Amino acid sequence: MTATTRDRIIDAASALLAEGGRHAVSTRAVSAAAGVQAPAIYRIFGDMQGLLDAVASHGFETYLRSKKDTPSTDDPVDDLRQGWDLHIGFGLANPALYSLIYGDVRPGGEPPAARQASEILATLIHRIAEAGRLRMSEERAAVLVHATGRGMTLSLISMPEDQRDLSLSTVARESVIAAITTDPPSDELERNGLVTIAVALRALLPHTTALTTTERALLADWLDRIATG
Repeated sequence: MTATTRDRIIDAASALLAEGGRHAVSTRAVSAAAGVQAPAIYRIFGDMQGLLDAVASHGFETYLRSKKDTPSTDDPVDDLRQGWDLHIGFGLANPALYSLIYGDVRPGGEPPAARQASEILATLIHRIAEAGRLRMSEERAAVLVHATGRGMTLSLISMPEDQRDLSLSTVARESVIAAITTDPPSDELERNGLVTIAVALRALLPHTTALTTTERALLADWLDRIATG
């Protein structure tokens, strides 16, 4: 099948989704709206889940582009705030599409569109870590931000539009940022960079119980080498 046929099917399914939700996207309805026979859907997309994933990716492209094209600032934490607000805004503007992507949990996996968004979030979290402002592992922080943002968006979507309290999003955003970040490094820490961090971590190393004796000795050697240049 040609790309034009594929696009026509995706456009038809997207319109049905926006108008009637996921249950409106049936093989019969999509076939009629796109002007194709039902077997064409399965030849191109494999099954209806494949079509729904394609619809999600197509609808998410503009959102992902807006996140990618948003210029980074010197403050990665503020960039995370902007990313959060974009995410919430996209969900409220596209409730059916957002619910398609995030409302149907798949054990052990996530839709392609959601994976792309997760990669962008991981990049934002990594920049915070590079700035010395992350108080937990990057993976743990990303999961916490993602879960909180998704839950808040779905909760707001479920509320009648005239009863939505958007300040809840701000409260949730600042709470999760406070949970995963620290204050900006002091001027002295910025000047000394890795050396200061290495010295501080080396001093605290004997107090950790998360490492074996061998692991502590190895990490101590690495930190000593960093500290001495």
